[in-house]
Amino acid sequence: MVFLTALGASTTAIFLAEMGDKTQLVAMSLATRYRISAVLLGITLATVVVHAGSVLIAEALGLAIPTDWMSLLAGLAFIGFGAWTLRGDELTAKDEERASRRARSAVISVALVFFVAELGDKTMLATITVGTSHHWLPVWVGSTVGMVLADAVAIGVGAALGKRLPERALSVTAAVLFFAVGAVMTVHGALMFAG
Repeated sequence: MVFLTALGASTTAIFLAEMGDKTQLVAMSLATRYRISAVLLGITLATVVVHAGSVLIAEALGLAIPTDWMSLLAGLAFIGFGAWTLRGDELTAKDEERASRRARSAVISVALVFFVAELGDKTMLATITVGTSHHWLPVWVGSTVGMVLADAVAIGVGAALGKRLPERALSVTAAVLFFAVGAVMTVHGALMFAG
């Protein structure tokens, strides 16, 4: 049951964090150049590696920071993710250039582009945040599943619409959910700290 709770929490958090994120835009851009299966496999490979590092960082933080503080900090982080989501992300010229390069292997090309785009990204930080409260394995699996699902949805809807997802509506919805979760976690952390 603990495994499933952590798996669900990480999958949901990363799925929401990826909505309207620049790496989702990179995924959609890559899907216009390569087969969707190659893009999803490359995204999966990159996410497995990046989020493995994220859960290792989370484990170290979890050991170094007391639980009551961690809950409070995680709640504040989620409120910050909500604000970040509202602000939005855009592809930079450098991101566009990376996404447009052709390579011999589409999967390796996608994985490398996505790996670079994901470093220090909101979803990497959200994985660290969730990982400080849960065991690393379900967080690692869940964050990878959440990322691939969010990007698959974006690619599928983008292909069906022939353009882009309604980013603003997705961003606002995701931000509201982040604010709600962040508020609950912050209050819980403050009560733990006070008590």
